Amino acid sequence: MGYNVAIDGPAGAGKSTIARLVAKEKGYIYVDTGAMYRALAVHFLKKGVAPEDTDAVSGACADADVSIRYEDGVQQVFLNGENVTGMLRTEEVGNMASMTSAVPAVREKLLELQRTLARENDVIMDGRDIGTNILPDADVKIYLTASAETRAKRRYDELTEKGMECDLDQIERDIRERDERDMTREIAPLKKAQDAILVDSSHMTIPEVIAEICSHCR
Repeated sequence: MGYNVAIDGPAGAGKSTIARLVAKEKGYIYVDTGAMYRALAVHFLKKGVAPEDTDAVSGACADADVSIRYEDGVQQVFLNGENVTGMLRTEEVGNMASMTSAVPAVREKLLELQRTLARENDVIMDGRDIGTNILPDADVKIYLTASAETRAKRRYDELTEKGMECDLDQIERDIRERDERDMTREIAPLKKAQDAILVDSSHMTIPEVIAEICSHCR
């Protein structure tokens, strides 16, 4: 059996960045569930599927194959054999992923792959419902969060650094809407597991967050 660390939290809390760095520090395999959902979102966008059309979303899952590979130590995400890593961080893909991730067929498509990886390896996995649903028996559960204002500013800085024009207020509105959607959806809503450790990174540096999480891991 693998040793499993689950990190949950809202959009923009830095889960992926922190999970990758903790994985490197501890020698775990990082399973990027968000990237897997985003890869499916790329598939839906390519097929012109409307996110509110759950039947079409479910049907589109049939011919989607998502896989994660590591090349020179760097995670690469493939959709039907195509490397889509560079497409995953756009707002369009993020919003599509948020709206379609609650569709049962989407979750079922990815669930078994995620659990198989966790059974066979020492993994750290981040998402919205890892500790509550995907890996309910994880050895360590972390709920990583930050204020909406902090998360919006981090996202704004990330996008402007890439030379993209964006509006800070709109990003914060999008984050608050995504929080509401993720927390109130019927299937596997975002919530802190009862046995999860709360880490609020609003006023913490990345090294401080890593040290805090590593202190709870073997």
